[in-house]
Amino acid sequence: MATRQIPVQRFSVTSSKSFAEVVAGLDSKIGHPDMKAFVSAVAANTSPELEAIVHRVLGPSELMEFIRFDLGAVVRKEEGKAARQSVRLVAGNPLIMKPMLEHGPDAGSSASVTILIDERADGVHLSYDRMASFLAPHANEEALKVARDLDSKVESLLTAAAA
Repeated sequence: MATRQIPVQRFSVTSSKSFAEVVAGLDSKIGHPDMKAFVSAVAANTSPELEAIVHRVLGPSELMEFIRFDLGAVVRKEEGKAARQSVRLVAGNPLIMKPMLEHGPDAGSSASVTILIDERADGVHLSYDRMASFLAPHANEEALKVARDLDSKVESLLTAAAA
């Protein structure tokens, strides 16, 4: 058994917009496929068709939502509707994940990205842990190039949603 410490870089931006506006801004830029249908379509098709299937469900950011966790729901159970809101999105693009995984097998442990949208006293915080920082200790330059491009896409998405 081995344990490694990996330094992670966190990108964060704060918005003065409402939580709902920030989430709507993100939602308008990422795809929201029916995941059950998407998984079935991927399983039933081969490589040439796979690219078309993925492209159909991507948003303008070239990302799609895999799952959403309403973290604030637990807080609201105790504190009521006035409690702060917090959502965690797991998003990505299988066509971006594929070359990262091919060039750096450890990329599979963090290939989908996590975006946190968290309402705080000073505004709505959007945070993202950079993929390149996860891969830097054990990936080759090709995987890092793909990860940096993904980081750029996500950071542009968050910056636009916050503006």
